[in-house]
Formats: sequence, C-alpha cells, structure tokens
Amino acid sequence: MTFFSDTALIFRRHFRLLMREPAYIAFALMQPLLFLILFGPLLTKLPAATFGGTTTGDAWRFFVPGLLAQLALFGSTFVGFAIISDWRAGVIERFRVTPVSRLAIMSGRVLRDVVTLVIQGILLVLVGLAFGLRASVGAVLISLGFIAVVAVGLASASYAVALLLKSEDAFAPLVNTVVVPIVLLSGIMLPMTLGPGWLQGVARISPFRYIIDAMRSAFAGQYWNTIMLEGILVAIGMAAVCLYLGSRVFLRENALSPGGYGPIPRARGSGGPEVAPQG
Repeated sequence: MTFFSDTALIFRRHFRLLMREPAYIAFALMQPLLFLILFGPLLTKLPAATFGGTTTGDAWRFFVPGLLAQLALFGSTFVGFAIISDWRAGVIERFRVTPVSRLAIMSGRVLRDVVTLVIQGILLVLVGLAFGLRASVGAVLISLGFIAVVAVGLASASYAVALLLKSEDAFAPLVNTVVVPIVLLSGIMLPMTLGPGWLQGVARISPFRYIIDAMRSAFAGQYWNTIMLEGILVAIGMAAVCLYLGSRVFLRENALSPGGYGPIPRARGSGGPEVAPQG
C-alpha cells in the first residue's frame, strides 16, 4: 500500500465516523455564526471608512473573512483532543501494528479536518450572504484555499502536540495560551488600525494578520497585490513548518512505541541478540 492510498483509507474511516454525527459540524460552526449574527450588525453602524470602504456592505466584506480565519484557527487547533482520546482507547496502537503508513495515520486525519472546515466555511459564507455580504466566487474560493492551507499546518501541529502531551488537562491550557493572543492580534473583530501604534506593531507578529488581510483583499476584489502575496507566503510557510514538525514528532512517537519501527526485545534463550530490529 502507498502513502496516498493509506491516507485515503484513514480519511474514509474518520470521515464516515464524522458523518455519523453530523451535528458536530453544526455545533463547531456555532461560535462564528453567533459572532456573525450578534456582532456583525453592530459593525454596519460604524462609518464605512473604518473598513476602508464606502458602503455598509464593506463591513461584511471585512468581518466575514475574519470569521473564516477564526473558524480555521479554532477548528484545526483543537482537533488534538480526538487523538488523545484515540490513544487512550488503544486505537492508535492498533493502527501501528498494521502495514499502514505511519504518516498516513496523521495525514488522513488532517485531510478529514480540511474537508470539514471547508464545508463549514461554505455554510458560513452562505449565511453571510443572507446578511448582506457581497463577494465574488473567486474571493470565496481564495478564502477557502487559505482555510485549507491553514488547517493542514495547524491540525498537524495540534495532533503532534497532543500526541506528545497525551493529556487533555495539559493540552487545553496550552492551546488557549497560543490561540487567544493570535485572535486578539489578528484584527478579526475590528481593524487593528483603530489601535495605538505600539499595538499595531505587536500585531505584525501574528501570522494570521497577514492571512486575514489577504482574504479581505480578495473579498474587496483585489487579487494581485503585495497584501495577497504576503498572505500566501505566510500561509504556505506556516503550513510547511507545522507539517514538517508534526510529521517528525509523529514518526518519533511511532518509532518509540511497541507498534512502531523501533527495536523490539527478543526473548532470552532464543539464540539471537536480546534486541533485534523489527522487520
């Protein structure tokens, strides 16, 4: 079996499990929907120039891309809880003793998360259209592409960290410590230009600031500019780094486990060395 076929196998398994609980997709979408319904109308009362536009519709073109980024951020960083549960139930160990690719165990899950977030993103955009959002198909597709790339990187990192910690009590505060500053410094709710100079400077540290700015540029109909290029480079770079680190941790954890590729003990008196490589 190849890596890609193994990935497809793991993806189908986890996607079928997800489809048995379709309410999960709706509940995971609840938070950005509440922001859209309860907070979005407040932005339409602000001057259009606040969002760099001239009409109240520009408020939705500013706010919905931020909610899409928030959806990708929360939806991909908290997936590590699932692998902790599977590890505790012995599911990971059962996969490790099969011929399936070790990396496919992670990549299949990540692919499931990407598909789930894209579906949720489409639903969020449809609700935004009902509230007055006006955006081209190209802008929506670009934003969904950003969601997919972000989800690949952050979901990989989330699974790796969760597999290292193996504890919800340690994983939850760590994720919140990382995610909350990113949300506050990314300008998801309000433009960072409203803040003082020092806060705008600190906000430049957040990679999501560039990604959200690129998505908003697409919704404004500006596809080829420096903002878009910066967003693409940051998204791909972040995904590549997280995917690399996640795969390294995942392979290391598998190699150290009884079901991995590492050395396994041989019984004494068997005529061979006490430790032999697993074939």
